[in-house]
Amino acid sequence: MSTPSRLRRRPQLSEEVASAIRHRIMTGDFRPGDFIRMDETAAELGVSVTPVREALLTLRGEGMVNLAPHRGYVVADLSRTDVEDIFWLQSQIAVKISLRIAAAITDEDLAALAACNERLRRAVAAGDVDEIVDAEFDFHRTHNRIAGSGKLAWFLLNATHYTPHRLYAADPAWGSVAVDSHAKLIEGYRAGDRTAITDQVRRQFDDGARRLAARLTATGIWDAEPSR
Repeated sequence: MSTPSRLRRRPQLSEEVASAIRHRIMTGDFRPGDFIRMDETAAELGVSVTPVREALLTLRGEGMVNLAPHRGYVVADLSRTDVEDIFWLQSQIAVKISLRIAAAITDEDLAALAACNERLRRAVAAGDVDEIVDAEFDFHRTHNRIAGSGKLAWFLLNATHYTPHRLYAADPAWGSVAVDSHAKLIEGYRAGDRTAITDQVRRQFDDGARRLAARLTATGIWDAEPSR
């Protein structure tokens, strides 16, 4: 199991700790039924126990962990259906946003998106995981702002908290799909092709769901899961 990088001290420290733990749950590093030891986690992340405790309270509210009385926090179940639902929700919101963008996008917006995708392409070619994460976030932030749908964008951002971005950024095959899909999405906007726009948005989320499901299947967390 890889050890996450130590976190810098910031006012939002408990949010960063929650993000780090959430990532490990969503990638199967922390498995359903595992206890998350506050002291051990704090030492791994280079923080005090307080932000870890606060992070676990947040994750309990999200249903990611449960509190076992007198024993601590334990990772909650994560089913195949949970993963499917997470990406379905993201896709539904993203399609709605993209169709609003189709009616409002300008040549300047198209140029900005193309520049963002070029940054992502260079990062993927270099294999720079940190830059890939930043460039992918920048593309979608730039994209979603065009819609002028602040609330929808906020819901989408919160839904993507369950997406293990660094897992994808370390996968060159995912990077290739992301760059190609972004390029075809831009072309769809340029041509006013709503079908192509919808297809490319869904392609990205379908690809993400498949890759995460494959990762979790490989960890064996679903070996004992009953068939549906």
